[in-house]
Amino acid sequence: MKFAHDFKEILASQGFPAHWVTRAIPYSQLKKCLKKVQRELQDLGLDPETLRDLLDPDPSSSVALQYKLKATDSNFVRPKLTVNVHISDGVIVDASLTPTSRRFFERIASDLSVDRLLPTPFSERTITDMRQVEMPPPPADDATAPVPGGRVVYETIEVPLVFNSEFFDILQSEVNDLDALQVEEEKRMTTEVVQLGQEVSRVSKPTRFSKNDLARWRRIFELYLDAEVFFATHEHDHGPRTSKKALEQLQWFRAEVERRQLAHDFKLEESKMAFARFLSLNSSLLKNLQFQELNKLAVSKILKKFDKRTSLSVSKVFPTVLQPEGVLSRDMAKVVCAHMSQELVSVVPQLNDYLCPVCFSVAYRPVRLDCQHVFCIRCVIKIQRRQEKHCPLCRADVVLHASADNLDQKLEKYMKKYFSKEVKEKQRANDMERGLESFGPGYTPLECVIM
Repeated sequence: MKFAHDFKEILASQGFPAHWVTRAIPYSQLKKCLKKVQRELQDLGLDPETLRDLLDPDPSSSVALQYKLKATDSNFVRPKLTVNVHISDGVIVDASLTPTSRRFFERIASDLSVDRLLPTPFSERTITDMRQVEMPPPPADDATAPVPGGRVVYETIEVPLVFNSEFFDILQSEVNDLDALQVEEEKRMTTEVVQLGQEVSRVSKPTRFSKNDLARWRRIFELYLDAEVFFATHEHDHGPRTSKKALEQLQWFRAEVERRQLAHDFKLEESKMAFARFLSLNSSLLKNLQFQELNKLAVSKILKKFDKRTSLSVSKVFPTVLQPEGVLSRDMAKVVCAHMSQELVSVVPQLNDYLCPVCFSVAYRPVRLDCQHVFCIRCVIKIQRRQEKHCPLCRADVVLHASADNLDQKLEKYMKKYFSKEVKEKQRANDMERGLESFGPGYTPLECVIM
């Protein structure tokens, strides 16, 4: 009762859209149906204790009760309860049954005896199979002997479970509806990511005669990548975030942006609007994650309650029968974050992607070796002076073959455009280093003087 109340309260108080709430798992409805399932089984003489005995029989017993959840051709789960009954002249022949189990099978045997006398099939039992099987010799004190030849007849009976089927029809239908909702939301957000990426590209593109917010967007996205809101990549903390942890990381990101006044320093009004949409997109993704976790918990709770009241052990089986990867396993945060990386964050180039792997500063005047690895020209010259012929990354014999033809002029132009400040700093550092090499430790660079 407590979870049903809490589930309803959370759906009403967490600001989920109304069309989400109407498609949430109907936990109370499933609880009511579960009561009918329990009564139906008890009317058949299958209380939880009896079912526990029959579903976990003695290995030496040849009488078995089987309960399976099986996906039909339409991909809907169909519960199936079957009983294998060994009969000799209408009498149960297995002597290893408990008294409770024996009463259930005697009732089944009685129904079968009546069924053989009726012109139409017995309405409460479906006989699905009849075959002859080899039986082990009975114990010495067993008064019931198999038919001559050591062969007995057993019949496989399917016990119809109306409310059991109704329970899983409701549950599967609602789970499939939630999956469809996730697909809709994923499509909506990925479309919004593409549109937002186009806006950020416009306001951050460097031009000679108009203002841009490239530097501010770069710092914002650097913070966002550091926050790892929905995914962590550290060795001790990696993988998808829970909604609780994602909320903490998103709050940290917003606080850092505010503390550094990055949003306040935008030069363009369009950038402020785009940043507001970016925050809204992350909040929407967080809400989806919270909603999905809440419904997964509801499914888990109702299946555990089903097991407790019936002893049919479906909580672990149902998710894998419904979907191999599990119930509500669509990782929308992963998909949307991948689109953010490709369509949004990548429109603002990050300095870490253009560092020389030797000096770890911007690859000023980039040299692309024949192995396609890129280094700054200063580092390549130093390596050549030491007569080292192997690439520092892949060890290919390419360094001494590098010449002016290896300068990547297109990349150099791109870096001057998007990393003008860093390129100028690296150029001054290179000039200083060359001066020290030529004139010694006392070298002091001279600033230009206009006469």
